[in-house]
Amino acid sequence: MVRILRPVNLQLPPGGILIGLGTDLIEIARVQGVRQRQGERFLHRVFTEEERTYCLGMKYPDKHLAARFAAKEAISKAFSTGIGAELGWTSMSVHHGERHEPLVRLDEKGLALLRHVGGTRILLSIAHGDTMAMAVAAIIRCDDPEP
Repeated sequence: MVRILRPVNLQLPPGGILIGLGTDLIEIARVQGVRQRQGERFLHRVFTEEERTYCLGMKYPDKHLAARFAAKEAISKAFSTGIGAELGWTSMSVHHGERHEPLVRLDEKGLALLRHVGGTRILLSIAHGDTMAMAVAAIIRCDDPEP
């Protein structure tokens, strides 16, 4: 059975807009090293249960963990806050949508910050190769806040 997915509506209002943009690039070996040294402490401090379950179930988990680490850094840069009091590591969770596109789930603290900056949605692109992972995040205001 072929399922037709509804098109994504990214209509921005006139003058509307890109509120914040962030990017991050990280060596996968760096995440792998921290995971080897700190183990569960690192995993629970930085990643949500949803992310840990997904990444640790993959053949090469460190690539997926690094991509999500980069995503969280990129999102925090798009907010112009960095990781800290206003936005914690686990305030953001990267998951996959119907098209296997990366989506961002925010906790209450993250949603409050999104509303505070005037955003309705975070767009995310992540990628990884053998040695590097990267992410680009954009905070936008649009008519269709749900992906």
